[in-house]
Amino acid sequence: MKRFIIYASLLVLAAGSASCGDSNASEATVKRVIFTPDAPEPIGPYSQGILFGCTLYCSGQIGIDPHTGGLVQGGTGAETDQTLLNLGAILRAANMDYEDVVSVTVFLKNLDEYPDMNKVYARYFGVDPPARKALEVSRIPQNAGVEISLIAMKQG
Repeated sequence: MKRFIIYASLLVLAAGSASCGDSNASEATVKRVIFTPDAPEPIGPYSQGILFGCTLYCSGQIGIDPHTGGLVQGGTGAETDQTLLNLGAILRAANMDYEDVVSVTVFLKNLDEYPDMNKVYARYFGVDPPARKALEVSRIPQNAGVEISLIAMKQG
């Protein structure tokens, strides 16, 4: 009886991990590239996002306006806002939103700018915010002040 319960539990866990929202079990192991014109086009050999099963891995984004192709002006707060808008567009392209985000990594060129980034960030993740780490780095592409990457999971 004990073995049956363990096997049944494993089957339930496996079935739960294979389903997410509208997808079926066969889609749970398919890697799908996510692209949207509402976020900056990749400037190298990477994808804006990769959806694997119920998990979306978003590449690092910076404060590039996807319509002009230029970095927004106005400092860390403005860059953070545009960066999170870009990430939001990628999330929506994968049928997700900010509440699906489980982990965020923030790269700052100057950790003294942390309060400015945090103030804007809180507008996007005010309720039940995801896990997060913030790091100071010496350089960010296009001389940006902030870059943010994230992982999101669709709850089924």
